[in-house]
This record gives sequence, structure tokens and C-alpha cells, in this order.
Amino acid sequence: MTFHNVITYQSPRAITQPHFFILSKGKNAGKPLKESCPNCFLITVRNEEESENLYWIAYTLWKSNFWHQYQIGSVIPFIRIGTFKSGFRDEVLRAYKQHQKHVEFVNRIRKLETLQNHYSNTIDQIEKLKWALLQNQLR
Repeated sequence: MTFHNVITYQSPRAITQPHFFILSKGKNAGKPLKESCPNCFLITVRNEEESENLYWIAYTLWKSNFWHQYQIGSVIPFIRIGTFKSGFRDEVLRAYKQHQKHVEFVNRIRKLETLQNHYSNTIDQIEKLKWALLQNQLR
């Protein structure tokens, strides 16, 4: 079982434990982040392995639009911290009941993420090459 703490992030706070962030406002509320930003929650855990596991659970919830049902606000949607804590805790418990399946899922998602980053870098390099060829043609 995992232990995690969810609090509202305040920028001058020093963080010594393994952690990640969750965006709390806007259309992407619930999105997990590695770097802090304004309007986010801070999730701290005991070790890096737990941090990675919880990060990917949060990523899955965000990608599946799980948090949309909990967003409130007419202009800028947001998630209340109490709502986030209870919903996230329930989903973490559900995922940890099927721990081996969750670990396999995380490994597959990591591989896909690596592949996506590789292809994104390749596309960026192709765009730079096209631009260089176009610039060379104009000279």
C-alpha cells in the first residue's frame, strides 16, 4: 500500500520528498506534471517508485477525462482539493488491488512515451532540415 500526501502547492516551499504536481485549474485540471506551475496540487510520497506509480495512475485518470465530472466553475473550471484527494485515493486503491496488472500497464505506457518522444524529435529535425533547405534555395 502506498502513502501519499496531497496539498496545495505554494512556490517558496522547499520539497525534500519525491513528488509530482497535479494541475488544479483550467481545461486540463487533473493533468500530472513533473514541474510546478501556478494553480497546482503537490503530491509527496516516500520513495521514487511510489512517485512513478502514482504519476502514471494520475496520467491515466487525466487522459481518460476522469476529472471532468468533478470540475466546477463557470469561467475557469477547477477541481477542489477535497474532491481530488478522495477521488484519487479511491482510484489508487483500485489500481493497487491489481498491482501486477498496473505495473505491466506502466511499463507499456513508458515504452510508448519513449517512442512518442523519439518520433517528436525526429519530426522536429525534419522540420529544421526543410527550413534549412528552403533558406538555401532562396539564396
